[in-house]
Amino acid sequence: MSLIGTEVKPFKAQAYRNGEFVQVTEADLKGKWSVVCFYPADFTFVCPTELEDLQNNYETLKGLGVEVYSVSTDTHFTHKAWHDSSETIGKITYTMIGDPSHTISRNFDVLIEEDGVADRGTFIIDPDGVIQALEINAGGIGRDASILVNKIKAAQYVRNNPGEVCPAKWQEGSATLKPSIDLVGKI
Repeated sequence: MSLIGTEVKPFKAQAYRNGEFVQVTEADLKGKWSVVCFYPADFTFVCPTELEDLQNNYETLKGLGVEVYSVSTDTHFTHKAWHDSSETIGKITYTMIGDPSHTISRNFDVLIEEDGVADRGTFIIDPDGVIQALEINAGGIGRDASILVNKIKAAQYVRNNPGEVCPAKWQEGSATLKPSIDLVGKI
């Protein structure tokens, strides 16, 4: 079953953000756009490159009204230790959620049960707490935050312009489509 169009399930977790431990719940993902980015584990190889890429795009995302949350099955303590010891991870200012209970990873259907880690899953969540887009990659395939930015812009456009849709390779400001019987067979 796809998670598209479903509301984020309840959770409560500890996180590390800007030198502090904070609690995060599903309520924090409501009232604004959110990105939840799952990754397998701290102190690994592809993960820090992805998290740094998210940080490099964080100001752009915040400018779009989007908050970013990274999640792994490590603890919030491990997130702090990684943040303090890695130059790359030390740049991160968004919230790093610990999911040692695997609740959040199960809620988003990204947990690799036999390994106790999450797949590389990215979820775009609208202000109502509803999942609008998701991407799941195999462990060895890193993600590109610039593509995420474009997906968010499209999701926001569609939400704000009922009756319009964004075609492939849509960029902000380019033409959209208005599905109707007149378009059938004409594209």
